[in-house]
Amino acid sequence: MAESLPGPGGPSISYLIVAYRSGRELSRTLPALARELMPGDEVFVIDNDPSDSPRPVVAEHLPDAELIELGGNAGFTVANNLGAAKATGDIVLMLNPDAMPEPGFGVEIRRPFLDHPGWGAWMALVACRIDGVKVVNSWANPVHFTGIAWAGGHGRPLSEAGGDREIPVASGAAMAIRREVWEQTGGLPAHFFLYQEDIDLSVRIRSAGYKIGLVTEALVDHDYEFGANEGKWFWLERNRMAMVLRNYPAPLLALVAPALIGTELVLFLVSARQGWFRAKLKAGRDLVRWLPRLREERTRIQAARRISPGQFADLLTPDLDTPLIPEFARRGPVRWLLRAYWRAVRTVLR
Repeated sequence: MAESLPGPGGPSISYLIVAYRSGRELSRTLPALARELMPGDEVFVIDNDPSDSPRPVVAEHLPDAELIELGGNAGFTVANNLGAAKATGDIVLMLNPDAMPEPGFGVEIRRPFLDHPGWGAWMALVACRIDGVKVVNSWANPVHFTGIAWAGGHGRPLSEAGGDREIPVASGAAMAIRREVWEQTGGLPAHFFLYQEDIDLSVRIRSAGYKIGLVTEALVDHDYEFGANEGKWFWLERNRMAMVLRNYPAPLLALVAPALIGTELVLFLVSARQGWFRAKLKAGRDLVRWLPRLREERTRIQAARRISPGQFADLLTPDLDTPLIPEFARRGPVRWLLRAYWRAVRTVLR
């Protein structure tokens, strides 16, 4: 795997923290991270908002970190890629500014580098607080075959997380990637700006033949509360379809095309009822404009794929197991139809 051998303290980590008006979050996260650093580690704080620089917070809590000020909002994806271009560690680790490492994180998050040589990437167990109780925020990001993704295990007790295991797709809130795997797969898709970028990167890592894991003893406390406005729905919907078009092998894409079209029709109706129809419409228009570039990106990604369409399908699920989806789509006849459809797709792909 990595050409460089880990130093005496284990493999080195290059932490990437993208900030956008994140002074309050960084004042909580940086002191906790400082306690988890080991010799050879480096921290890059990449700031996307020059009007509210985190420079004073970084200087106070982690003065050895390198602050990269972009002069404008280049997006989460571009900012991480710029930080990764400077990374020299064995591991590149994306850490949200509001994801505070718990004690022991620094030791546990680097353990898979040697213990699981087949893992190209792995995530920490991401916790959050609901009504004051610390519970799971994400122990993976399940992806439906229509590209819809969510935080797996959200709201479940931490005791149910179990031990280290392989997962299909990781959350980018605290995601570690072998540096050579990051470079091989091209890092985050710059045009995504934000949202769905961790899904896209995960499936490209899996497509390259690597596995992805969960390290439950590496815990971060995520100051998380789901909320969505028109801007967020735009990025989520546009990037969901971009992820599908870039990454799905041609046989799989052809087989799920009817479901994708049906999903789009349903989402237009749902968005109209919930007040984000303009964002959905804008996402579709922007995706159409992006198609020439998407075709080029798809060609490169498919040429690098090292797994079969059936193996790619193993990464996906027919169940919409998230309360963010209306209950009628998660239960009863719709659930049965989705499972039956997916069984038929899997049979053809064998």
